[in-house]
Amino acid sequence: MSRLRVSKALALLVPFFLFAAPGLKGQLATSAVTSEIQKVFERSKEAVVKIQAVDEHGPLSGTGFFIDPNGTLYTSYTVGGESRDIVVLQGDKKFNATRVIADPRSGIAILKVETSRTPYIPLGKSTDLAIASLILTVAYPMDLPVTASFGLIGGFDIKYLGSYFATAHIRANIPVQRGEGGAPLLNMNGEAVGILISCIDNNAGCFALPIEAAEKVRRDYMRFGEVRPGWLGILIQPAENEVEGSVAQVQQVLADTPASKSDALQKGDILLQVGGKKISAPEDVLNASFFISAGDEVPIKLARGGKVMDISLMAGDHPMTPHPTASVGPGMQLH
Repeated sequence: MSRLRVSKALALLVPFFLFAAPGLKGQLATSAVTSEIQKVFERSKEAVVKIQAVDEHGPLSGTGFFIDPNGTLYTSYTVGGESRDIVVLQGDKKFNATRVIADPRSGIAILKVETSRTPYIPLGKSTDLAIASLILTVAYPMDLPVTASFGLIGGFDIKYLGSYFATAHIRANIPVQRGEGGAPLLNMNGEAVGILISCIDNNAGCFALPIEAAEKVRRDYMRFGEVRPGWLGILIQPAENEVEGSVAQVQQVLADTPASKSDALQKGDILLQVGGKKISAPEDVLNASFFISAGDEVPIKLARGGKVMDISLMAGDHPMTPHPTASVGPGMQLH
């Protein structure tokens, strides 16, 4: 039987509603929130699966979710990235799964099962989220049945405890348990806006990879048969003065890099936009770089000498191949 676990966030919301609207009105407001959570849970739970596999340390268990009717599913790298004998459990059904691709840089794996038709979760936009947005996870913690947890968006972080993610992650104020790695982070429309990757120390919350980043990995696979991280070859530093809303200044164009093959980008330039991503700080360049694929022309908007101009550079292959166990990002893993 399914279990609905309401996190501390809902417990905090209840007295707020009662205070703001005492009596019956407050109870109705609380009931409405609970009703919406239950609706999302019921719509989504059939597309969320338990994953069992074996790695070098022994048996492991995690969560995944179907993203199309053809048996394609997302999970975390720690669950499906390097494991073997992968089995997907959907209710009383059991499927052997094939690893399509695994990307330690983003922390996800894409699996495939052969079956006639699978329920799936539609994909939303993490860019529509804001701090304090309501979100929900549906997962298989430990040896428990499918479980829902409710909470709020706490922030959007590219760094945690001094370590950087490959791209900005969603920080959700939802305590999670082992086995929930790879679960979908859902908005209140029941759309997947992220994938649970790791939990914060002391289980105070979790980090989720934005769904747009996962889709970048999948697009690379569909285009090239592999993930192709792109690279320009520049160093960025904070500028002393803000220009056009940005302080991301080019400190150096490295030699023998894609950026050095053209004079289009120069030391001292202020970056305003990279590949469609708005830039306001040096960390934004790291985030934007994740979405660049090697071999693509990258449009860049910059400010130089009081003028705003548009250029483009051809991205090259990223020179670094991170070790899988170090590249998933900061935080405790959830397999």
